Amino acid sequence: MSSRAFIAGCSGHHLSVEERRFFAATAPWGFILFARNVESPDQVRALVADLRAAVGWRAPVLIDQEGGRVQRLRPPHWTDDPPAEAFGTLYLTDPASALEAVRLNSRAIAADLAALGIDVDCLPVADLRHPDGHGIIGNRAYGTEPVAVAALARAAADGLLDGGVLPVVKHIPGHGRAPADSHERLPVVHAPRAELETSDFAAFRALNDLPLGMTAHVVYADIDAERPATTSAVVMQEVVRGSIGFQGAVMSDDLSMGALAGTLESRSLAALAAGCDLLLHCNGKMEEMEPVAAVAPLLAGDAAVRAARALALRKPAPAVDAAALRAEVARRLGGSS
Repeated sequence: MSSRAFIAGCSGHHLSVEERRFFAATAPWGFILFARNVESPDQVRALVADLRAAVGWRAPVLIDQEGGRVQRLRPPHWTDDPPAEAFGTLYLTDPASALEAVRLNSRAIAADLAALGIDVDCLPVADLRHPDGHGIIGNRAYGTEPVAVAALARAAADGLLDGGVLPVVKHIPGHGRAPADSHERLPVVHAPRAELETSDFAAFRALNDLPLGMTAHVVYADIDAERPATTSAVVMQEVVRGSIGFQGAVMSDDLSMGALAGTLESRSLAALAAGCDLLLHCNGKMEEMEPVAAVAPLLAGDAAVRAARALALRKPAPAVDAAALRAEVARRLGGSS
């Protein structure tokens, strides 16, 4: 199936006639769901099926289901899971138990997602928690040290893959030090490149074989003072593909975020020119999706190879008792989240 290099959102609980026609005509590679798209398990399953029917194949469907503050599936139909920080805290005293807890937690999340037909989770967060960073990362980070963060992020990714769900490591090459929320404005990090290479970037280097990654809308002034990673060929080629050595398909963070300037068309073209394989647009607004789709090329070349390699990892997984897994996670965390 020929797909274009973008991932689209949709507006509500059900596809409109206009959305069906748009997706059929533009052939996005995948879709992403948010809280606005979630009402009940049966409704989400039907929406996932309708999205795939619109493009005529089992297109990947993404969601942000991290636990803590960032999870689109919530009670009463789903479980609130612990934030990454809880596992990082346990890691300080019992690394082995923390790694098993985060793996089990992600396996339970994967079971929830697979039951709905969702097969990509925008997890793990490999950003470091930094005292100068904006709280947008905060307790979404596993910790402050790259070795610990990479180990916990790896365990989280393994749990998802064991459940047939693809992980997306974010926000490459590192958002934790950013002094602003990139949803609202463009953060600029002034730390020297040498320091970033041994700290923020190091966690991602240890995860460079994961199948999918998401960029950071962050300027690293010592590397490219003008452009954020998403639209910087220098950062994408010298750091993400270079010193980090990331081998998976790279998607932009949401192109509609306030950190990026210019039209949706210019943002999309800049991200592609920098080296992003896939354009991510999340808010489901048709007037914004149209210019993204208009410039998104058919997936080809290395980008197509990387995307296909990721999708090949989607495999049926044995059934698990997600409630039992979560009970064991709670026991290891001491009953707190």
